[in-house]
Amino acid sequence: MYLLDTTSTAAISIYALLLTAYKSMQVLYARPLNGPAVSAAPIETGPLPAVDVIVPSFNEDPGILSACLASIADQDYLGELRVYVVDDGSRNREAIVRVHDSYARDPRFSFILLPENVGKRKAQIAAIGQSSGDLVLNVDSDSTIAFDVVSKLASKMRDPEVGAAMGQLTASNRSDTWLTRLIDMEYWLACNEERAAQARFGAVMCCCGPCAMYRRSALASLLGQYETQLFRGKPSDFGEDRHLTILMLKAGFRTEYVHDAIVATVVPDRLGSYLRQQLRWARSTFRDTFLALPLLRGLDRYLTLDVVAQNVGPLLLALSLVTGLAHFIMTATVPWWTILMIASMTMIRCSVVALHSRQLRFLGFVLHTPINLFLLLPVKAYALCTLSNSDWLSRGSAPNVPVSGAKQIPIQSSRLVPPDCTCSGE
Repeated sequence: MYLLDTTSTAAISIYALLLTAYKSMQVLYARPLNGPAVSAAPIETGPLPAVDVIVPSFNEDPGILSACLASIADQDYLGELRVYVVDDGSRNREAIVRVHDSYARDPRFSFILLPENVGKRKAQIAAIGQSSGDLVLNVDSDSTIAFDVVSKLASKMRDPEVGAAMGQLTASNRSDTWLTRLIDMEYWLACNEERAAQARFGAVMCCCGPCAMYRRSALASLLGQYETQLFRGKPSDFGEDRHLTILMLKAGFRTEYVHDAIVATVVPDRLGSYLRQQLRWARSTFRDTFLALPLLRGLDRYLTLDVVAQNVGPLLLALSLVTGLAHFIMTATVPWWTILMIASMTMIRCSVVALHSRQLRFLGFVLHTPINLFLLLPVKAYALCTLSNSDWLSRGSAPNVPVSGAKQIPIQSSRLVPPDCTCSGE
């Protein structure tokens, strides 16, 4: 009994020290620099680069897809912009094609109809292979982008050392449920603390899929590795964004975060969908963490702390909870120290974020703690034990509904044409 109590106390104490050091440094590094960052390489000037926007779509709601394409069409980018919309074998293709028809007369838009579902990764690659712009912007079909996103990301990419850049994510359906509100806060933290701090060292570890821009010259040399990613001999069918970002870093490019390039994306409004998403993301994170470990020797020590805190921290927390619960079951003694530490860290954390963001809503993020303790930690443990499982756990059926209204922001586009597919456009 004494061993269980000691283990629980020691684990939560080490976790508290690790998290305090990590979050303190994260908030410090996430603060914007007083002056412009100085790059070792000169920033290119001259004509604006051509941008290809790629929108992979599978079983998407027609209204949401329509909002996505409208936001791309409304971009203020003055350079050449082309949009490639790839339908990846959707079951509701008849409704999707009606959305495509709305943009058929826009010469910037091309549409590719794949005969069967091949997955987001191969849909992206099909478009990349047929396009030719200097920059490639991936936009998820359930996302909308602000009118200046292409301009702001392209501006960041004018530094030749930058291989990829992402914008700030928000939840377009934030007001729908208590869960979507929590996820929106989670996204704010992931972008404006985690990614912002990583960007201080030019090493954002995951340029998120809803809106990420890549340098074509860098992308071209990595497509083979990207397409053929294996894990324990099996094709890896998810985690495209994190894997491609790690490949960029391994190739010696910087990856950046642009806080004022705003992207709105639809987030899960039901707990089951949210947990399936988190399981998929956890598997991807664990897989690509192993791939990223050799990179840490050449990066700032903070990034090593970042990787340790994000991967070892949950294990320490889970160990404390399990041993504390076992001690309670066997002795009927409440592990007060563990409870007190978790409660105090939660309150301090939410208060600091509320001050940092100047938004009182983050005081409500305390509700995320029980979800993390009793749902997300078990999901991460299961993910770690089932890393070889490649089930997509995502959208399996398509709603055969007409084009409807949907929430989102502005966008711009690109073009493409893979073999073995139907392509319409110019």
